[in-house]
Amino acid sequence: MVRYVVVTALDALIAWVGFHIFNRNSATVGFIFLLAILVVSASWGLRCATFMALLATLLYNFFFLPPLFTFNIADPQNWVALFAFLITAIIGSQLSERARREALQATKRRKEVERLYALSQQLLVSENVFELLNKLPAYIVDVFGATGAALFLENKQKIYLSDIKVQALFPLERLRAVSARGEPMCNHNQGSSYMPLRMGVRSVGTLAVVGCDISRETLEAVGSLVATAIEQISTMEKLSKTEAARESDRLRALLLDSVTHEFRTPLTAIKASAQTLLSEIEFDKPQLKELATVIDEESDRLNRLVGEAAEVAQLDARQVEIHMELHPIDEAIRMALQRTKNIVDKHSIDVAVPKDLPAINMDIDRIVEVLVQLLDNAAKYSPAETPIHISAELQNNRLITSIADHGPGIDDVEQTMIFEQFYRGRNQRISVQGTGMGLSIARAIVELHGGIMGVTSQLGRGSVFYFSLPAIDAQK
Repeated sequence: MVRYVVVTALDALIAWVGFHIFNRNSATVGFIFLLAILVVSASWGLRCATFMALLATLLYNFFFLPPLFTFNIADPQNWVALFAFLITAIIGSQLSERARREALQATKRRKEVERLYALSQQLLVSENVFELLNKLPAYIVDVFGATGAALFLENKQKIYLSDIKVQALFPLERLRAVSARGEPMCNHNQGSSYMPLRMGVRSVGTLAVVGCDISRETLEAVGSLVATAIEQISTMEKLSKTEAARESDRLRALLLDSVTHEFRTPLTAIKASAQTLLSEIEFDKPQLKELATVIDEESDRLNRLVGEAAEVAQLDARQVEIHMELHPIDEAIRMALQRTKNIVDKHSIDVAVPKDLPAINMDIDRIVEVLVQLLDNAAKYSPAETPIHISAELQNNRLITSIADHGPGIDDVEQTMIFEQFYRGRNQRISVQGTGMGLSIARAIVELHGGIMGVTSQLGRGSVFYFSLPAIDAQK
């Protein structure tokens, strides 16, 4: 309404100026009216320009065509002039409106192309292709300014959302229907668009966008980019599985070598000590004690190796029983330090455990086993005389226990692999003895308690191994 009021006022102003200043010069006033109508059409559209043209025709007739101050026209030539003015004004308005509309469309298309380019750049520079599916809807929302976006994949039967709050806007049945039908579905009144993701003639899912006006061509281009990214992810997953299978075969061979070596070492020491004792050589008491100590320590080591192998088999078969009771974490730490006192005796131990921590529902023997493994690793992989730090804290109803060392550190690639069975660090496989079973056993025990185990590390500075246990049950 404001625009129509302004247009009316502008017509009245032109009529007043033409009547009082230009001495009722009809040609001059007519051109001024036409110029104003073209400006209004280019700025506000055809409706306002048409209204202004009709009103200008009436004012032009009333004030500038004789007889004045009446809508009657005495001279037939004035009829021709009046209709020529009206038709010229309307045609000019339409041409101006068309030019304005095409300019707006061109600007919109240019912006959409720029957004497509930005989206393609984000897809290309993504560092982790396996996280790309979770990031794609958020990328689309950021680039196109949409309210929400969803991505449905046929092979996974899963929906990826830009935000969990927009889940109700994307019914699963509709996403499946669009993917199965292979035809886009748009509702411009609601600002929603559903586009099937096709690789050739095969539909791999559906892309849905709500809260923005995207042309069908642009949406198809976005769908092609997303389908290409999904195909890339699928290819990477297949390559990863193939590489994992190849790595698994290699690890089996390494495992046989490692286990054989680990079992032979204590057996060789025991056999040598026993043969020495059975020989006819006479030994004094300290020598006999030394040989007996070797047999005892190597027997314990052999027993531990057999126990680890058996425990790995039990964990794989999910045949491990845990007996949950309430215990404070500092009790488990004391027991673990007692069991590893001969291992960590060359390191100073710094324990920081608040006294007000709640008791945790856990199998204390199993948790002690986890702590022993982490302390053993910290002692083996860090130089002598360096401290080992043990801490515990409560965060978000979870008790987090950490063991930090000053060892060589673990690079980012290996941090995600050291918890796998039989995997050992590339730089420590030869220098430090081990089977690669300890950390995988520790993580499995923590997960049986409903917890999480992880590591943060920096090369040359050391590592922090931590595990969290739920403390909610203990606080109820």
